Amino acid sequence: MGPGVVVTGLTLGALAVVGLLAFQASGAQDRAGGPKPAASATSAGPSSSAPAAAPSASATPTVPPVPAASGAGLRVVYSLGSHHVWLVDPKKTPQVQGAFTVTPGAVEPPVGVYSVYSRKAATTGSDGKQIEHVVLFTQQNGIVFGFSAAVDGATPTADPAAKTGGIRQSRQNGQLLWDFAPTGTKVVVVA
Repeated sequence: MGPGVVVTGLTLGALAVVGLLAFQASGAQDRAGGPKPAASATSAGPSSSAPAAAPSASATPTVPPVPAASGAGLRVVYSLGSHHVWLVDPKKTPQVQGAFTVTPGAVEPPVGVYSVYSRKAATTGSDGKQIEHVVLFTQQNGIVFGFSAAVDGATPTADPAAKTGGIRQSRQNGQLLWDFAPTGTKVVVVA
């Protein structure tokens, strides 16, 4: 045997061992339940000096638990302090059927217990935007308070000069609240 054949044999053997070790390592990660590498990390190429960092836990917004002072029974809970909404049905598991952040209107409703008194599939909001899934629960001093979603999906901060009581949410969450809260559903506003 010539030296070229020996080198070729050793190279092929080394590649086989590396391939086997790589295969075993990927299987060990699956058995350990660890995260699988992202496609971009494995195909990053030679110019990549480090693998992509995994998203941190803080990248996913967390919704706090339902406030204890929100009462009992089927209800929509709105927190003025955190601007979160919870859709609570104690007869279902889990009891919280939806929880999400909203953007308040320029004027907040007073703390209290209300009922959904009107719903509109689509209309124009007091700010002139086209809105859908409108769920109204109270009126105070000429200001109407309710939940809605802008058709364009925007949830901008309300203009304080406009004196609007519309509480905006994403279109997806607007649909969720619309499906959950027919006329007569309790709405609890907490501090």
